[in-house]
Amino acid sequence: MKIVMLGSEANPFVKTGGLADVIFALSDELVKKGEEVSVFLPFYNQVKAKVIDAEFMTRVDVEMSWRRPSANILKTVVDGISFYFVENQQYFEREHLYGYDDDGERFAFFSLAVIKAMEALNMQVDIIHLHDWQVGMVPCVIKENRIPLFKKTKFVITIHNPAFLGIIDRYSLGDLYNLPDYLYSNGTARYYDKVSTLKTGIVYADKVTTVSPNHRQELLTPEGGNGLNNVLIYKEYDFCGFLNGIDYEEFNPEKDSYLVANYNIKNFVEGKKKNKEALCERLGLDNKEAPMFALVSRLTWQKGISLVIQAIHEMVARGANVVVLGSGEYEYEQDFEYLHALYPNKVSIYIGFSNELAHQIYASSDFFMMPSLFEPCGLGQMIAQRYGSLPIVRRVGGLKDSVINYDGSNEEVSNGFGFDQFNEWDMVRTCHYALDTYYNQEVFTRLVKNALNTDHSWKDSAELYLGLYKSLI
Repeated sequence: MKIVMLGSEANPFVKTGGLADVIFALSDELVKKGEEVSVFLPFYNQVKAKVIDAEFMTRVDVEMSWRRPSANILKTVVDGISFYFVENQQYFEREHLYGYDDDGERFAFFSLAVIKAMEALNMQVDIIHLHDWQVGMVPCVIKENRIPLFKKTKFVITIHNPAFLGIIDRYSLGDLYNLPDYLYSNGTARYYDKVSTLKTGIVYADKVTTVSPNHRQELLTPEGGNGLNNVLIYKEYDFCGFLNGIDYEEFNPEKDSYLVANYNIKNFVEGKKKNKEALCERLGLDNKEAPMFALVSRLTWQKGISLVIQAIHEMVARGANVVVLGSGEYEYEQDFEYLHALYPNKVSIYIGFSNELAHQIYASSDFFMMPSLFEPCGLGQMIAQRYGSLPIVRRVGGLKDSVINYDGSNEEVSNGFGFDQFNEWDMVRTCHYALDTYYNQEVFTRLVKNALNTDHSWKDSAELYLGLYKSLI
């Protein structure tokens, strides 16, 4: 089967979040299963810095109303995956990936350039798998223009984050995509008084997926659907929720080169202890025997950071250490700096990101805090479990699907802690309960073993996607 993945970022070339992990890990697993997979990406500056052997494939001219931008199409192969890059200095040679006023135009160009490139290279594919709003208009453009090359191609779109809908002006249909205005008038592409590229992708796709079964159910409700619930209800029987996996090669405590001591389920007690001692020494935490709470996250309102801040005060008062790694909203960064100043030998803060430090935190911590307001899937809690750090989560989206809450009676299956209401009281209460459990070492050790035994590899999830593809062709 020939499969094309379309998205705005992907490992190993460029990443701002979980989307990059998913596109690469899913593609990698599909290749291992014998499928032919290609990935198209913009040729950002960040990508250009990592690609040294890309082959020039073709040059395409793109029509966007009165605009006539061009793109070079380059190619390289990584782990059996063919990566195609769309090169255009005006749109992609910038400091950041997103956040520009012309993002709608930039990704319209990318989408149209990909279609032109596939035509120029005569890429007759079975499945085009689209990821999020940036490429949501591709099936609409292809189907409305009845492009012969794609007569038998089927389309799957995955909603990774419904908070980003790809909102553009209604006249952008013609101005950017050369599409008729009636697609707005008849409601096909309309989102209130604008156009949503994500909604349009949902309408035109043959199948729609999201990144966890529970998040699928949330998206069908007015409260969780972010305005997409009606169109998703219309597509309900073509709408699936598949839980993401994580890259078991990158996140493997038995082989992780960032750790001072590797470990597995047979020797994790000693292994985690050695890593904790080394991390405390590195970060200046004076009690190397204390239980450790961790946060590795974007510091933003969605991640429930306000709940974490209150919990830190309470946990430190009970003798715990806290390690925070992340960056984001200035207010939260300053809150954490204040906590470090208040508890310099118990709270460590790293504003920014360090992959090495992140791995060490996962391996050293006892608890991983992730009380998100919403979380379509979440990868942090899965990585934490992979390293034997018990997640403390709010039971939404994929957090509910991947973390089995310990309620005092289910130690044979539980692999973390959870609560339902988004408030400081429930977060603090759950952290206290987790800490109480830590001091019952027999139960705590059982829960850590459960976490280490939890399978979050891509094997099963890729099989579900493969089954979905086969159902279409």
